[in-house]
Amino acid sequence: MIICPVCDHVQSEGEECDGCGKRFPGLVDTQEPVVVPLPELELTHHAGGRVEVQSEPLPELDLTRLRSGPDLPAMSVPDLELTSAGATGEVPVAPMVDLDTGRAPDDGVRTEAPMGAVTCRYCRHVQAEGLLCDGCGMRLPRARMAAQAPVKGRVAEGERVPCPSCHTPSFPGRACVACGTKVQVEA
Repeated sequence: MIICPVCDHVQSEGEECDGCGKRFPGLVDTQEPVVVPLPELELTHHAGGRVEVQSEPLPELDLTRLRSGPDLPAMSVPDLELTSAGATGEVPVAPMVDLDTGRAPDDGVRTEAPMGAVTCRYCRHVQAEGLLCDGCGMRLPRARMAAQAPVKGRVAEGERVPCPSCHTPSFPGRACVACGTKVQVEA
């Protein structure tokens, strides 16, 4: 079996990965193939592509040739001259009364940074800290407080109840093992 070093795709045969197209270095034939010229084909020789070709100019096409570059005289377009406009004159400038140019005064109240376990949205691994999931390596969402959603009804001692967030059976009063939400029971 061949395992691709790039995408870990497993396949039984082939010179390149069926998943990502990576060529396998140990299986690729590095020798150049032998090319045998066919005797029935005419070999056309050229000297580097810069050989003078004898051709006569066609007079009917020569008349339609447009001149370009330095052989054209410079032309002035008066309608497009932006510098030819005269002075603007006095324009009244009135301040906008409704425009707020500042920020609101600081009241000193700050939002507390969220803390708590974060659940990876890809593999559902619960992790207390870090930017990348320890389970699958994907980027974790920003840390957030685990919601404390109560479970309605009476629960016997040692009985599990479904988590209000992910419905995983959990013990009341503890954090859910799957998502970290604290499970509470309403009386």
